[in-house]
Amino acid sequence: MSSTPQCFSESIGNNVAFDMLLVEGGNFDMGGADDEAIGREKPVHPVKVGSFYLGKYPVTQEVWQAVIGSNPSQFNGSQRPVEQVSWHDAQEFIAKLNAMTKKRYRLPTEAEWEYAARGGAHKQQGGYRYAGSDKLKEVGWYGENTDDETKAVGLKYPNELGLYDMSGNVWEWCNDWFDEKYYQACDKKGRVQDPQGPAQGVRRVIRGGGWIAAPQLCRVAYRNNGEPAARGINLGFRLALSRQSVV
Repeated sequence: MSSTPQCFSESIGNNVAFDMLLVEGGNFDMGGADDEAIGREKPVHPVKVGSFYLGKYPVTQEVWQAVIGSNPSQFNGSQRPVEQVSWHDAQEFIAKLNAMTKKRYRLPTEAEWEYAARGGAHKQQGGYRYAGSDKLKEVGWYGENTDDETKAVGLKYPNELGLYDMSGNVWEWCNDWFDEKYYQACDKKGRVQDPQGPAQGVRRVIRGGGWIAAPQLCRVAYRNNGEPAARGINLGFRLALSRQSVV
């Protein structure tokens, strides 16, 4: 029987590849409890997440162009995150990538995203406000340190799982529909296993903050949302993959 790799590199030709890291599943308290938490982050509620893979970095322009053949980004740079991509654009990219790789890449769920940003099973005691630190400047690009542009991925410190740029740089699309009161519904059910978000909605979840965001918006608990067709110079995404898809 083949063992599941802790990480792997997916090659998509022309010397272009991207890294995926295994996030071991576990239990965590989802939501915001710090002094900056707002209503949509509450109540804090117990969630169980199964193991999955997550991109070491947000999808870069190099990777996007290798799959799609063009680059929509305002701030050009092969190692910068792709931006100006809608949720629908991300789905188109994923469909083409899956045809190339014969895998089932997808967007992370909101629960997977937050669990990974918090460090997963390797979360530090008490947890960090941002992904890997209580000091945003150590781990993220945000409104006070970017000179009004995105930055190449991987230049700041990673979090406990080795994931980079989960706080700041670009907002990251998640698969879930957004609902201000979704956490209330989850809390009433007790511990929820791999929540998938509401069954329907108008806007999709985005997470992590971006290069023009205030620190409050880059917190691991902060929930934001956007119309699925929306594009912006601070909107990107990160790939996820179910553990069962890799042998």
